[in-house]
Amino acid sequence: MAVHPPPPATSVPSVLAERLPDGSVRCGVCAHRCLVRPGRRGICGVRENIDGVLRCHAYGSVAAVGLDPIEKKPLFHVDPGSLSYSIATLGCPFHCRFCQNWEIAQAPRLGLDLPTMPLRPAEVVDEARRAGARSVAYTYVEPTVFLEYALDTAGLARAAGLRNLFITDGYATPEAIELLGQVLDAANVDLKAFDDRFYRLLCGARLAHVLEAIVAMRRAGIWLELTTLVIPGWNDSDDELGALTAWIVATLGPATPWHVSRFFPAHRMLDVPPTPTATLLRAAEIGRAAGLRYVYVGNAPGLGLEDTRCAGCGGALIERSGYRMHSHLTPEGACPACGRVLEGVGLAGRTGAPGPPSRSREVLR
Repeated sequence: MAVHPPPPATSVPSVLAERLPDGSVRCGVCAHRCLVRPGRRGICGVRENIDGVLRCHAYGSVAAVGLDPIEKKPLFHVDPGSLSYSIATLGCPFHCRFCQNWEIAQAPRLGLDLPTMPLRPAEVVDEARRAGARSVAYTYVEPTVFLEYALDTAGLARAAGLRNLFITDGYATPEAIELLGQVLDAANVDLKAFDDRFYRLLCGARLAHVLEAIVAMRRAGIWLELTTLVIPGWNDSDDELGALTAWIVATLGPATPWHVSRFFPAHRMLDVPPTPTATLLRAAEIGRAAGLRYVYVGNAPGLGLEDTRCAGCGGALIERSGYRMHSHLTPEGACPACGRVLEGVGLAGRTGAPGPPSRSREVLR
């Protein structure tokens, strides 16, 4: 029998795993569904087969923590102007060539020895409340890699009156989404492209699984906003953007907010230039032409396309400058001019209060 070192204190059995007769384990957390041999780890780098038991080594082991404006997620239709206590561990099931947080996301796969900080679920909730946050965000890396930690934390957060947010690549399995649907209030899903080749070459994933997860999250009652990072030469054609936005309207409905985000060179895509502003404007117009009511352009503050306008009369409902906001919504969360209610979560009662200043996330070094 193989002798293994004892699992670390942050190690817990995986909540979704199938043990096979030969000692291998089939992981059921993300759509890769890794077949993990004894002594090996899955693609995410934090789930290991130890003597036939799949263990997650990321439980309560925080690699990044921050107190962020919720608009930074970005979530524009959830508790506007509020703060979100944000946490991440190491690991990710994707290996995106353009990843902004590649150090912590790819640390296990690249063998990077980055420091982490122990933070129990109850401590996350205590810190969030102490900081005046209205929600806990599981973010910076794909949060399904620390599913067990997120579930335990989210249960305590909900009991304490805090919302739970996932900022995700949309690769959770239906089984994982069924568990998350009991505690998640909202999610921003990166719909990175509408081309399977893009996902295979640049992310090591498949588009179909992302679309399936998005639909499953909607069915679970989770409020959804989608983000597409528009990368020159890769996912910026009119045909692809048209197909992507038409799918959102047909599958999720026209009230689904879509965030168009500007690309800047990062990680292993340093040779690709930033997205031209003309491309961003064209993408936004394609989204509106497809029928989307709420299209936003991020990472391009000079364009001024982050305000929320009434889908009925076009009046300004929420004005944004950076991470500051000013709401014109009535106490019922409606347009003061025509009375149309704005779709979202926690919008009622947000009248006239400016949002907090930006606070950058802190990566533990």
